[in-house]
Amino acid sequence: MANQSTIHISKHIINREISWLHFNERVLQEASDPATPLIERIKFLGIFSSNRDEFFRVRVASLNRMLNIPDGIKVGDDDPREVLSQIKEIVAEQERIFTQTYFKIVEELGKHDIHMINETQLDEDQISFITNYYRDELRQYIFPIMLDSFQNLTSLKDGSIYLAIELKTSDGSVEETYALIKVPQKSVSRFVILPQKGNKHYIILLDDVIRYCLRFIFTKFGYDQFNAYTIKITRDAELDIDDDVSKSFLEKMSDSLKQRKRGVPVRFVYDANIPRKLLKKITKKLKISNDDNMRSGGRYHNFKDFMSFPKVGPPELFYPPFPRLEHKDIPRYQSIIALLKEKDIMLHFPYQSFHYIIDFLRESSIDPQVSEIKMTFYRAAKYSNVVNALVNAARNGKRVTVFLEIQARFDEEANITLAGKLHDEGVKIVPTIPGYKVHSKLILVKRCEEEQDVFYANISTGNYNESTANVYVDNSLLTANQEITREVDLVFQLFEARFVPPTFKHLVVSPFHTRNFFMRMLDHEIQNARNGKDAWAIFKLNSIVDKKMIRKLYQASQAGVKIRMVVRGICVLIPGIKGVSENIEVISIVDRFLEHSRIFIFCNNNENLYYTGSADWMPRNLDHRIEVLTPINDKDIQQELWDIVQIQLNDNCKARISGEDFVNRYRKTDSTKPVRAQFEIYDYFKQKRIENS
Repeated sequence: MANQSTIHISKHIINREISWLHFNERVLQEASDPATPLIERIKFLGIFSSNRDEFFRVRVASLNRMLNIPDGIKVGDDDPREVLSQIKEIVAEQERIFTQTYFKIVEELGKHDIHMINETQLDEDQISFITNYYRDELRQYIFPIMLDSFQNLTSLKDGSIYLAIELKTSDGSVEETYALIKVPQKSVSRFVILPQKGNKHYIILLDDVIRYCLRFIFTKFGYDQFNAYTIKITRDAELDIDDDVSKSFLEKMSDSLKQRKRGVPVRFVYDANIPRKLLKKITKKLKISNDDNMRSGGRYHNFKDFMSFPKVGPPELFYPPFPRLEHKDIPRYQSIIALLKEKDIMLHFPYQSFHYIIDFLRESSIDPQVSEIKMTFYRAAKYSNVVNALVNAARNGKRVTVFLEIQARFDEEANITLAGKLHDEGVKIVPTIPGYKVHSKLILVKRCEEEQDVFYANISTGNYNESTANVYVDNSLLTANQEITREVDLVFQLFEARFVPPTFKHLVVSPFHTRNFFMRMLDHEIQNARNGKDAWAIFKLNSIVDKKMIRKLYQASQAGVKIRMVVRGICVLIPGIKGVSENIEVISIVDRFLEHSRIFIFCNNNENLYYTGSADWMPRNLDHRIEVLTPINDKDIQQELWDIVQIQLNDNCKARISGEDFVNRYRKTDSTKPVRAQFEIYDYFKQKRIENS
């Protein structure tokens, strides 16, 4: 066995950006997997595309900034130029697979009488429909920009698609010129459903509708030949927050958000058929000269819109319905507060409905014995009943306090607006703590019972967002355990006291204790293994990047501790290396729902300890965010968490594994029975409900 002191961890980890690309490859695999229904496959292309856009806006932008750091200043272990080169190579290969997959899906859609057509394939009836659609619906959103006279191309919006248009006359009577038209994706659907013909469905992309209708825009100026090519720019999404002490934090954030929209281009993609003259004119105005920032592609971009592909065709083209299950411990119309006096309750989204959280808040908002409600917000739904419940509580005379994390990436504007709305309704808004993000998911209700304050709390792994709760797999603990709930109150005191850290005996809170807690727990398992006792740990989380944690995991593996992990996203740890990580198994599950929960189980000499909460194993979660993990003491809930994790560890349909010399291999088990974890877990909770009815 290798000695820990002789192992250089940098040789046994993957670069985090490359690992992220491996994660997105798993998303792309779902688009290729025949086990995924056909319409869902095209939606996975949209998810892949959306993920990749954010990757360039954030991670590639960061690497580009590192290139400008003076020589001699070291940032990380990897040369950003080498990483960018690897990214370019991997992205090119993924793009090849993406394009191949898209055309295959379109072909298969045709076999199911769903036809994607373009402007050259329209028949007379479809032309009439498109013409009327343009006149009645689309025309009001079309605002051409004449390229020669347009100077401010920094106003081209990040993530939007534009048609770069070549305007000509067949007789040469008018000088050739160029224009840009923004495709109005937010105002109207990217997909225009044409009239059905028998059993045949026809869909045309908005881009091609505009292409056909260019004659209605430009013929009046003498042009009769039009060629349109898609372009798209991705900008650096980093926020530069100034240090003007005369401005409030919200003012600084608002100014920074305006700057983001004009951020430095980090990628420019364009139709490979675009004329060189037109391409050169656009890139000159955009001041793009670095070939690494440019990539030619196909006729269509912004496939993220395919996440909203129309619901057409027979049911077998979609996932089977998973109606939200009623919780076995929550009878209909029963007081949740009364139930919590008897036992803790764990909600499991999206298998069970998020409405239980709404019910808990609604009940608290009208209960005459409730005096106060406190809550953290990271990302809210666009139309949020959670927000409505808080507003209602304030109107009912409750003291309502919300810590609203303004710095939630890409939700900053929405959260600034939400802060104003809540403030206007009498809700106390606790401002952001400079230098730290509050990522914990907490609700606290204070109730007067027998002349003393009793607390009820919710500690969750996911955001209080009823939209994402339909697709994100999360655990959400409701408890009246006063040892736990009073410490949740201490967390809120921490927010309001501006970072005066209290002492926690039960909760594990970043950035104070989380890293040391996990180190200590793993050291305990290492000691037990060396003493010949059972020693193992099971972890389910989104990402593992922190090198100190990885070093400790390798040390545990070398001591004989068996470690099994379910990691959805980035995992820079390499399992199965002889003498280093041979006792570590890592699987990743990408399927119908987004795995988002965190579960930590320690053998603890066969007196198992269970924890769940908001923290992943990344430096930001351990050292730079306020995260909360809670112990799970209820035996029934412990059994549920154990059963869930075991089902996932036995997945042989959607689980992938990676190792020293392979990436994203579908995992096979000895079992001849197919185990698709998310489907099995749904059936598991369905059966538990039946047994308790």
